[in-house]
Amino acid sequence: MTELNPNQYRTLSFDCYGTLIDWENGILGYLQPLLQTYYVNAIDEWLLEFFAATEPEEQAEGGSYRDVLSRVLTRLATRTGFSASDEVQSGFAESIEYWPPFTDSVASLRTLAEKFELVALSNVDDDLFEFSNETLQRPFNRIITAQRVGAYKPDIRMFETLMQEAEGPILHVAQSRFHDIAPAASLGLDTVWINRPSLGAAREVDVTPTWTFESLADFTGVWR
Repeated sequence: MTELNPNQYRTLSFDCYGTLIDWENGILGYLQPLLQTYYVNAIDEWLLEFFAATEPEEQAEGGSYRDVLSRVLTRLATRTGFSASDEVQSGFAESIEYWPPFTDSVASLRTLAEKFELVALSNVDDDLFEFSNETLQRPFNRIITAQRVGAYKPDIRMFETLMQEAEGPILHVAQSRFHDIAPAASLGLDTVWINRPSLGAAREVDVTPTWTFESLADFTGVWR
């Protein structure tokens, strides 16, 4: 593997959920208390694997990310034997406001913003991303959402939009090999896989990133 050259790239593009925002704890933070009110017991790993299986299927059906999460929750309710009200369904998307950043996200992005253009490439609606952008202290020069593109990663239209709008060369940074590393690599983009511990919220795929780091802090250390 070649050494990562700090001077080789103009733009760093980032997946948000799973890479910068701890979406697994965010998802579980909404679903587990909800299930407990209906006396449903489910282990964390099963819930996240259910999410990983159903979210891409619902994204393929189209609609806003609010609609996607509502349909995922409806399917979970059917699977586990309770009825989800409209308020409960809409609350899943609204919970994104409270999904926490990883402990290294804010400081790392602040450091990287001193040297690079930063772009967010995210599978959500514009207004939902605003919650997370605020949480991350607004580090991005450009934001590309699924709502604006009309497609969800791993659809390559998301990455084609990135390549059209961002100043190259681009290095794409992400935790999900399914949503990000595989489609970005298919278009010839260099990729960094942030190998954060995961309980299974994203599907596994067999793809080799250009580089691998165990945390965003480790990745940021290359540029210091």
